[in-house]
Amino acid sequence: MKKILIAVDDTKGTQNAFSACTIFCSCMRPESIILVYVEKLEGRSLMDDQLLSVSEMETLKEVLEGTEYQEALDKKASAIIDYYKKALEDRGLTGVRTIIKKGHPAEEILNTAKEEKADLIIIGARGRRTSRLFMGSVSREVANTAEVPVLIVK
Repeated sequence: MKKILIAVDDTKGTQNAFSACTIFCSCMRPESIILVYVEKLEGRSLMDDQLLSVSEMETLKEVLEGTEYQEALDKKASAIIDYYKKALEDRGLTGVRTIIKKGHPAEEILNTAKEEKADLIIIGARGRRTSRLFMGSVSREVANTAEVPVLIVK
């Protein structure tokens, strides 16, 4: 596997996935590792329960551009993705690139994997309830829709 995409955020699922993927990546030594962070642009209920249309999402992105809210989202995204990039580099892994997207997390992770021609996606699972098959909705959607293998770490 030459390209591995790792989806990161500020959840415990990502921390668990990251611990596993550093071991995994150290053994495989991929040519490149792509860290992707997706800024969620509105509240949990809208993003997780129903998707905004493409035009609604673009309008929301335009309205937020240059606002304090967007600046706070950008600052948080940079801090999180820089933390994980540094951690990979501290473990001797090279070829680490970072990408920050805005929108629905699963959709943006899948789009990035396709754009970057990733060979594998690694993502954490929140697993709030056993009735949700031990996966969060984002990891479930990525696993069910991806065109490449997905490693979900709980």
